[in-house]
Amino acid sequence: MKVLGSIETGGTKIVCAIGNENGQVIEEIIIPTTKPKENISQIIDFFKDKNISAMGIGSFGPIDTKENSPNYGKILNTPKLPWVNFNLLGALKKGLPNIPMELVTDVNEAAIGEYYLGAGKGYSSLLYMTVGTGIGAGYIADERLLEGFSSPEMGHILIEKLATDNFSGCCPYHRDKCLEGLASGIAIEGRWGKKGSELTLCEEVWEMESEYLARALANYIFILTPEIIVMGGGVMNQNKLFPLLENKLIKLVNEYMDISNVKIVSPGLKDRAGIVGGLVLASKLV
Repeated sequence: MKVLGSIETGGTKIVCAIGNENGQVIEEIIIPTTKPKENISQIIDFFKDKNISAMGIGSFGPIDTKENSPNYGKILNTPKLPWVNFNLLGALKKGLPNIPMELVTDVNEAAIGEYYLGAGKGYSSLLYMTVGTGIGAGYIADERLLEGFSSPEMGHILIEKLATDNFSGCCPYHRDKCLEGLASGIAIEGRWGKKGSELTLCEEVWEMESEYLARALANYIFILTPEIIVMGGGVMNQNKLFPLLENKLIKLVNEYMDISNVKIVSPGLKDRAGIVGGLVLASKLV
């Protein structure tokens, strides 16, 4: 069985692992996210001499994943300023030559993990959505990721603000006009003055949150018709959100489509979807 590498880069930590195509992790390390030069050196030190056959990489973004683009492999206009325009894939290939690598967004990496080895196993189409500090989503149908000129930015779809909501929004680009600006973990804290984990018993918090998320899911369902929707991220640790979402979604769709068979579930791989997805991605290269 070939040894595969997986990387999941995040705003606060980078997870590096070696494992196999079954998603089994043999060894891993967690590195605090600091600056590119320091982190790349740490990543290379971990993987060198491990006889890696291929590597899957998921990164915070936005990133350029188009091979024919002059910016291919670069992290683009990220709020993590030291990483703006950093050629992540190029630096890894230089430090670990002759290893096939593929780069996707962090949410797409998690979607891959859930599709092949998590809650989506056995389904032909899956939407993976993470609701945490930010919001993102990835879609896979018939083993193909949805991508166009770029990876989809589903966390930034424009949605109508509730009349009862006085929050000015937290998205630096769209303020209170997009999903992330209104429903991310940062938005919850900005609106209510406490983190979501401290607001478990405040029903009005979750009524509003579920309304925004249900509106987004209705749009995704109308366009993508996924068989299963997997929702992860810290905000979704509030299990009460799932029945609220389902009830609101039924009302929003209003019998226009039959969504009775659309499953909305938590991740089968828990918080391991990304790193497992990286191993799956690597297995496709060998």
